[in-house]
Amino acid sequence: MTVDSQELTKLDELAHRLEKGDKRALARAITIVENRGTQATYLIKRLFQKTGKAHIIGITGSPGVGKSTLVDALITRMRENGKKVAVLAVDPSSPFTGGAILGDRIRMQGHTLDKDVYIRSMANRGHQGGIALATYDAVRMLEVYGFDVVIIETVGVGQSELAIAQAADTTVLVLMPGSGDDIQAIKSGIMEIGDIFVVNKGDLPGANKSAAEITASLELSAHPNEELGEYVWHQPVHLAIAETGEGVDKLYESTVKHKEFLEESGMLKERRKARIKAELAEILAEIAQSNLENLIENSSSVQDTFSHVVSLTTDPHSAALAIMKEFRESPSFL
Repeated sequence: MTVDSQELTKLDELAHRLEKGDKRALARAITIVENRGTQATYLIKRLFQKTGKAHIIGITGSPGVGKSTLVDALITRMRENGKKVAVLAVDPSSPFTGGAILGDRIRMQGHTLDKDVYIRSMANRGHQGGIALATYDAVRMLEVYGFDVVIIETVGVGQSELAIAQAADTTVLVLMPGSGDDIQAIKSGIMEIGDIFVVNKGDLPGANKSAAEITASLELSAHPNEELGEYVWHQPVHLAIAETGEGVDKLYESTVKHKEFLEESGMLKERRKARIKAELAEILAEIAQSNLENLIENSSSVQDTFSHVVSLTTDPHSAALAIMKEFRESPSFL
């Protein structure tokens, strides 16, 4: 499918309004890239060279650790320092509508009247990595609008921590005492993913102990990176009480210092190269899967191959190779 001339004119007007700081245009642009398709492709192509300017901060952690309240407090600190802030709260998808179901924006309503704050929920659309592929493009729309910081908040359920670290410049892992999250963090290997650690609800029993255990684990696992030379990032562990704002100042200072570290060490460029590589792989996989599904649905020879597997005359591995051969030779390949 192609975009007709009338649609192109509308998209060009939308892009122009977005660059001028029109929030309605921003909302429309994010909806377009969420829905993907030819309009989204054109919009990204039109605006791509104006992206890449924001500091992207990923905030993840298990449900109930207080991520949204912490983000709300962090927005306040950033605004006090003159930063324009956007938040994408990536929620699990509704199995019925495909939309976001957690509604984390409710906890950030205090910023709704601030023209330099934008908060939006996005569904992960069932994406196994925990964030939708459209999240990358939504961030770009926010950058074109002019936000200095884009916070991506996601529910940490294993794979999503990996996904958020891939999508962000700086990853903040939020834990809380007494839930087993601290031990799980140490055991599951996500210590390497977090650039900054926050033990939230620091007024609960065991908070200091949790922070000390995480700090000790980080010190044990630390090893020098020869490629970075003199540049070393020691992952900080902060105690915070998001509801009162206690400890949030130090968290904000750590995000600023981490961005400076990334820029000075050259790591920011390397992380963004890795992000583009991962995004391209996902886009190509999405296109290939869609085309392969079309081939399977419409090819009589593929249907015959299925029948052979069902009747046990062909094994699944041989069948898959045969289907892939036909796929490569088909006009729809990629």
